[in-house]
Amino acid sequence: MDTPAPTLLMVEDDPEISRLAAGFLRREGFVTEVAESGPAMDALLARIRPDLIILDLMLPGEDGLAICRRLRESEDVPILILSAKSDEIDRVVGLEIGADDYLTKPFGPRELLARIRALLRRAQGRVAGRVAQPSRRFAFDRFVIDLDARALEVTGGDAVALTTAEFDLLACFARHPRRVLTRDQILDWTHGRAAGPFDRTVDMLISRLRRKLEGASPGSGLISTVRNGGYLLTAHVRQVTG
Repeated sequence: MDTPAPTLLMVEDDPEISRLAAGFLRREGFVTEVAESGPAMDALLARIRPDLIILDLMLPGEDGLAICRRLRESEDVPILILSAKSDEIDRVVGLEIGADDYLTKPFGPRELLARIRALLRRAQGRVAGRVAQPSRRFAFDRFVIDLDARALEVTGGDAVALTTAEFDLLACFARHPRRVLTRDQILDWTHGRAAGPFDRTVDMLISRLRRKLEGASPGSGLISTVRNGGYLLTAHVRQVTG
């Protein structure tokens, strides 16, 4: 049985950009829907469930940052934000409130395609090869992370909501506990070739992940910063069987 084509939702009010980008993505095999505003996006979300949302920051009425914040309250769909080169603070804030990646305008179609494919690969969690493999679950501090189910739970408690990027980052630490991971290593393992040579994504993700872990386990201080080195997970990690 053929795998259904991924569905993309592009929220962009510039008709020329949306026409060209959507046409390119459809030729690349994606089902691509376009909305010109927040209300138009909501109308589409009422009848489709996209695999990824491409979200412009400069929109009429409710802007992209507000939409991203609202989506993150109920959705874990990957979000790729678009912004002008001069809007660095918007890109930083966008990552802080839950976007998985950003792309600056003007952008080339091939770069857009690479970012989308990288985000979809991460969201799908490398489904191939999982059959007949044992569950990969690890416990640390008060948490249990399940790499196959892509879930993080507090022991004896509720699930902790993580974005795709946040989960991939934590998975890196779970696989390499008590080891200093450089920014380049983290970028390579979470973003692959889609990451640019100067990318603040890691620092933003670390900040977001720390807040969520601290919220579920106050005072744990699980992720340490190593000066001129990178970051490491300080907790003991053990594999959970059964």
